[in-house]
Amino acid sequence: MKTLFLDESGDHNLSEIGPEYPIFVLGGVIVEDYDEHQLTERLSEFKRDMFRATDIILHTADITRNRNGFEALQDSRFRDQFRDRLNELMRTLSYSVVACAIQKKEHLGRYGATAPDPYMLSLETLVERFCFDIGDANKGGFISRGGVIVAEKRGPALDQELEFAWSKLKSEGTYCVSARDIEERILGLDLRSKRDNIAGLQLADLVVSPIGRHIMGKRDHEDWEIVNQKFCISPVTGQSEGYGLVILPK
Repeated sequence: MKTLFLDESGDHNLSEIGPEYPIFVLGGVIVEDYDEHQLTERLSEFKRDMFRATDIILHTADITRNRNGFEALQDSRFRDQFRDRLNELMRTLSYSVVACAIQKKEHLGRYGATAPDPYMLSLETLVERFCFDIGDANKGGFISRGGVIVAEKRGPALDQELEFAWSKLKSEGTYCVSARDIEERILGLDLRSKRDNIAGLQLADLVVSPIGRHIMGKRDHEDWEIVNQKFCISPVTGQSEGYGLVILPK
């Protein structure tokens, strides 16, 4: 079985679009069951080596601002060592990346008042990609392969909206994937707190930020080059653009 761990970068709000970050990215990492144990172990080992603790949560905003356990990163030599070790970890772990980025001004300009919520539109896109990645789940009358989606809790109201959107996807399907395929291939949606210290959610957090920087045309760092090599690719074109990485509107 596979797990898609999801995280976001940017604000899904369309009523106020900040010029400093006018996009929304929902992305994640797909991990096989037998790789998830290694992911957890290696992330814990990394934290132990760098911070002498395993309960610290790898969160891009905290890493960037040297807070919530990352105060030692104010030392430039330690920060360089941390970055090198983290990049090596991201490079050598076994996972694949899917992401959907919404350019909010263009999205609002195209659809106006009827513009779909960026989070929900991105979720629909990633559910499709996850179904494609899982493949045929129903073989011989039973589910032989399948997956689950794990997303971070965002607050009671937003979590309720997400649960409703997930139920709608299962009952109505998408443009590319039928409701039956979603029901058979994806076994459920699990909302978890950041405090739960889930390795897959932390890896997803580390993946979405470099994607956002790249799409906005900011200078790429080594983490982008690593993520770019991890995108799911189309079995038809062999390319990640439009498949593992979807940028909307097209």
